[in-house]
Amino acid sequence: MDWQGQNLAEKLMQIMLLAFAVIAFGTGYITASFQTMILIYAGGVVLTTLVTVPNWPFFNRHPLKWLDPSEVEKHPKPQPSPIVNSKKKPIKK
Repeated sequence: MDWQGQNLAEKLMQIMLLAFAVIAFGTGYITASFQTMILIYAGGVVLTTLVTVPNWPFFNRHPLKWLDPSEVEKHPKPQPSPIVNSKKKPIKK
C-alpha cells in the first residue's frame, strides 16, 4: 500500500464508521432496540475492516520508485550538519 493509498484507506475508514454509526443510531432509536443498533454498527465495523485493511489494488495506484543498488553507490549519504551554537542567555545561579 502506497502513501496515497494509506491516506485513502484512513479517509474511507473514518467516513464509513461515521456513516454506520449514524445509521445504527437512527435505526436503533426508531425501533427502540439497543441490540439492533449494536448489530448494525458491528456489521459496519466488519464491512469497514474488509474494505480498508486488505491491500486492494486501488490502494496501490501510486507506487514508490525505489533507487537501484547501482545508483546508491553514485549518491553518497547526506552528512548531518554540525551543531551551531545558538546564542543562549547564561544561566544565573
